Amino acid sequence: MIPDYQSLMLPVLRLAAVGETRVADVAERIADDLQLTPEERDELLPSGRQRVLHNRIHWAKFYMSKAGLIASPARGRFVSTDRGRALLDMAPERIDVPLLLREPGFREFYRNEGGAAEQDAAIAKSLDAASPHTTPEEQIDAAYVSLTAALRDELLQRILVNSPGFFEQLIVDLLVAMGYGGSHKDAAAQLGRSGDGGVDGIVNEDRLGLDRIYVQAKRYAPGNPVSRPDVNGFVGSLVGLGATKGVFVTTSTFSQPARDYVRHLTQRVILIDGQELADLMIEHGVGVRGYRTVEFKRLDEDFFGEE
Repeated sequence: MIPDYQSLMLPVLRLAAVGETRVADVAERIADDLQLTPEERDELLPSGRQRVLHNRIHWAKFYMSKAGLIASPARGRFVSTDRGRALLDMAPERIDVPLLLREPGFREFYRNEGGAAEQDAAIAKSLDAASPHTTPEEQIDAAYVSLTAALRDELLQRILVNSPGFFEQLIVDLLVAMGYGGSHKDAAAQLGRSGDGGVDGIVNEDRLGLDRIYVQAKRYAPGNPVSRPDVNGFVGSLVGLGATKGVFVTTSTFSQPARDYVRHLTQRVILIDGQELADLMIEHGVGVRGYRTVEFKRLDEDFFGEE
């Protein structure tokens, strides 16, 4: 298990006391010492932009630098200061935020005591109280995941209370947004209401119509999964049409026998359940809109580099 960033402070400082080092080198050494699995070593933040271990080591290093325990003599490199080595000589069992808060400089940074706005200080303290063991990126990613999950549930609820005709139009909008069906007019012409609360039809896989995809959708309530006989009937339709590709969409879920069934078919059949449907809507901007954009900036190392 990957330790939280506070638990990493002591081993990071110990390695920095040996000499100048880099986050990647420290991560490899700590991973070996902790006998982390290959999966744990490569585990990424939800954003997919950085390894969890590297991110936590970075923040452990950054916080200790604000406390005067670590210095950065060159780009991408860091080393323990005399104060850091003096702390190690005291043989601490653990280095964490409460210990760093003994340093006035770190208190000013961490608690916004240096004249920062009262609102900013309140935000910093609330984040600290809510997630004392997670890095800022992890807190941001966790908030994003929570907001997305709530939006996903809300989308499915709204789909279920609307009419079958609305669901038909939603499928058309999503297919066009994903690049299928040509224009809205072309896709709508291909897809017709089946009369059973779902959508059945054929759409072009590309704008030239070189290949076609058969589509079926079932607007089922949660707890009412699509069963294997439903999928079997859909595959029978594919065979009758001489089609080789199909997409079955539902607002609920697919039973395990249904999922197992499509794995061994000659035809290529994709099953999209309610969660995946909502995720595709969010990804392609169907039924959702952006309401807030927050841009985070990083230091531009090239700007400060001197030849």
